[in-house]
Amino acid sequence: MDLRLAGENVLVTGAGQGLGRALGLSFAAEGANVAFHYHSSAKGAAEAAAEAAELGVKSIALGGDLRSADEVAALVEQTESALGPIGVLVNNAAATKVQRFLDSTPEDWAPQIDVTVTGTLQITHAVARRMAERRAGAIVNLMGDSGRVGESGLLVTATARSTTVGLTRSLAKELARFGVRSNAVSLALVRTDNFAEHAGGDSAGADDERMSKILAQYPLRRLGVPDDIAPMVLLLASPLSSWTTGQVVSVNGGYAMP
Repeated sequence: MDLRLAGENVLVTGAGQGLGRALGLSFAAEGANVAFHYHSSAKGAAEAAAEAAELGVKSIALGGDLRSADEVAALVEQTESALGPIGVLVNNAAATKVQRFLDSTPEDWAPQIDVTVTGTLQITHAVARRMAERRAGAIVNLMGDSGRVGESGLLVTATARSTTVGLTRSLAKELARFGVRSNAVSLALVRTDNFAEHAGGDSAGADDERMSKILAQYPLRRLGVPDDIAPMVLLLASPLSSWTTGQVVSVNGGYAMP
């Protein structure tokens, strides 16, 4: 199926590694031009941009701290100077930490709130303003299912991620008159290069016993991989979803069902 994304200009945040990088490359495979944003993963973003360019599209790796309004403004300006008007924004960047709430401190909470909430608001505000002026655009927000159904050991992460639901639906209602759509994809555990951090395991991912307990929570008895997530993100970004906005779609192997 032709998703009609060829020639579209896409900005993916947090795209120097993991799921963000995979999503950026998936857009490039559809013929879209891609800006791979990174904060600390410069090498991964540069490699991804080079890989995307081999597919015959325009691509660029751009660094920036989403918590800084000045850096966000520069990031958006550089993206549009290099690629053209941003037609799709994928909000993937977030800060997470596996930690029991009663063992945490406000110092532990701050990075998660600052990046996941404030950072997402700032980049969305900067891009959505331009989309509204052009009366066209699609925003796809990534979030963890912890923010939708709650999860022990991820209370602060879940709190930060739950704001994505309100952001998505409010954007959809406020920006619809400008032809801008907003949707979210809610995920359970996805195997990426930083899987161990999210699973709470060691560098190998998780020991056999822990992995068995994790998999028991999934009716499909496996964790996700980036290729499980990309099709939904691409579809929601596509003009084929022109009558879909304000939706939170779970892609989670059955981990949680509405």
